[in-house]
Amino acid sequence: MSNTVIEFNHVGKQYILGTIGTGTLSQDLNRWWARIRGKEDPFLKIGETNDRTQKGDSRFVWALRDINFKVEQGDVVGIVGKNGAGKSTLLKILSRVTSPTTGDIKIKGRIASLLEVGTGFHPEMTGRENIFMNGSIMGMTKAEIRNKFDEIVDFAGVAKYVDTPVKRYSSGMMVRLGFAIAAHLEPEILVVDEVLAVGDAEFQKKAIGKMQDVSKGEGRTVLFVSHNMAAVKSLCKKGIVMENGQLAFQGNIDESLRHYLQSGPQNEGGKIIDAIKQHKQSLHFDKILINGTENSLSTIPSAQHTLSLCIEGYSDEDLKTDVILKLKSKSETPLASLAEGYYKGKLDSIPKGHFCIIKTIQLPKFLSVGRLYCDLLMHNPRVEWHLQAPNCCCLDCEGYQEEFGFIIDQGTYGLMGMEVL
Repeated sequence: MSNTVIEFNHVGKQYILGTIGTGTLSQDLNRWWARIRGKEDPFLKIGETNDRTQKGDSRFVWALRDINFKVEQGDVVGIVGKNGAGKSTLLKILSRVTSPTTGDIKIKGRIASLLEVGTGFHPEMTGRENIFMNGSIMGMTKAEIRNKFDEIVDFAGVAKYVDTPVKRYSSGMMVRLGFAIAAHLEPEILVVDEVLAVGDAEFQKKAIGKMQDVSKGEGRTVLFVSHNMAAVKSLCKKGIVMENGQLAFQGNIDESLRHYLQSGPQNEGGKIIDAIKQHKQSLHFDKILINGTENSLSTIPSAQHTLSLCIEGYSDEDLKTDVILKLKSKSETPLASLAEGYYKGKLDSIPKGHFCIIKTIQLPKFLSVGRLYCDLLMHNPRVEWHLQAPNCCCLDCEGYQEEFGFIIDQGTYGLMGMEVL
């Protein structure tokens, strides 16, 4: 007997940009006419890949396309990919929040999903009432829910507010209660979509421990989406890598994470200036140096705590601009945004004619190890963008060991006057 509990067969999801529902009346009539003639839906033949970095010409976009995979009972599967890769859409289809455009899904067992903060909650009902309502939706009797009630409330840490309407809960309280309900009401399949990032460190540790107990001790299936590579690595045994709405790789978790990280931001062989994707027409750039080199790959000595930036070019008009350097890991997890002009309220002046911007940027302490990737941006806040150069360079910080152990203390950023993303 097969132990397969989830099976995706050629699943696709198409959206029409700027449209609610399936589209216009004429499109529905075209679909109907094709169907009665035994023809394929004409709108399934068009549409673009869901690449958020490229401006498209079509209103039809495939958020998911031709997804095929199976999940066995007791598997703990980590789903990773960039923002916009299709991870959340895949879980929404699995949870029946939305239906696929093409293909079909076979599911064996009850599913409990935690997709967004407050999902499944009625804001006017109390925490107690929402626990019973969610349990009833999952097919449990009142007695079964009552037996789990104290355990749910204790795990969520909301005993004091259990009879308060959930509309008065903070986002963290909602996530704690939502996860406690999903994990304790004995679903055969537990689906969690990166909402745990809203919770504090203590709750994240409890939640991951509970998911391990659910999978190992109780033999239930878990699908886990997160940008926290350390959490995915410690919890999951198998992995799925999503890229532009398509399944790019599936295998064991180590192979999956290696594939995902290797497919991260790439501009390691060219020049920083070659990474410019968009700029104001009146600006012309001749040279961009970061850390004293125009090459996209440079090394920061462990004792170095500053980064030099030089931008040379020609402008057809006088401009005021803020220079921003955004830092992220290879998995594209945002770390910090270094924007001195924004925080000090002082923009750089670009005069008409030749200009040269030279800046010394203070680096936070966590840059002592690892390879980091940079986005270089220039803009006048709330007015217009002047330059966008994503993944313009990568910085090798001496002492790099393993990205999975890369731990960020977000509290430090605020003290340093930086924007935490």
